[in-house]
Amino acid sequence: MSIHQDTLERINAKIAQLKALDTAQNLFGAESHNYEIQAPLSDTTISQFEKSHQITLPPAYRVFLQQIGNGGTGPYYGLESLEDGVFASLDYKEAKYGLQNLSQPFPHTDEWNLPGDVYNMSEEEYLAWQEECFQDDIANGLLRIANFGCGISINLVVNGDAYGEIWVDDRCNDNGIYPDFYFGNESRLDFLAWYELWLDISIKEMEN
Repeated sequence: MSIHQDTLERINAKIAQLKALDTAQNLFGAESHNYEIQAPLSDTTISQFEKSHQITLPPAYRVFLQQIGNGGTGPYYGLESLEDGVFASLDYKEAKYGLQNLSQPFPHTDEWNLPGDVYNMSEEEYLAWQEECFQDDIANGLLRIANFGCGISINLVVNGDAYGEIWVDDRCNDNGIYPDFYFGNESRLDFLAWYELWLDISIKEMEN
């Protein structure tokens, strides 16, 4: 039995509870995912993805894909499918807009932003600053797992020293990249802890 089995059973029960509480889909993003979850992935499909990107998915995420589903019900506008997590932009899911390089390690262990005072830059300086912010290697090793909106993505580190942690890519708003503490958590979370915390917060919100 998986070491995550108890957590997965709680999560399944909480998904059903949240869906029953929010029949009007008042929760932010609910109208996007409709409390639907895509079918789970086989071990073979996941292994093929890992092989093609030269990674091993964090166990807490891998077991979710295998036993609960491949995207759908989740924080913000819902969980992305594994295959869509490779797009550089979740607003423009096309290879021509860029793809994440998962085979190279995520280079950060602490919050990162390019130095500079964006409010006192000339337009030319700002455009150069922003172009440097969006160099591909800055976000290596990040798998996109949820679209927060406003160009912000929630990501799972699948390669590098921060392996298994949830991070925010907020470069579109000049805020850099940083560990995800949006749910009030004081420590960094793996995928299942992050997802279950979202469920707990959402259930409480719908019950009030």
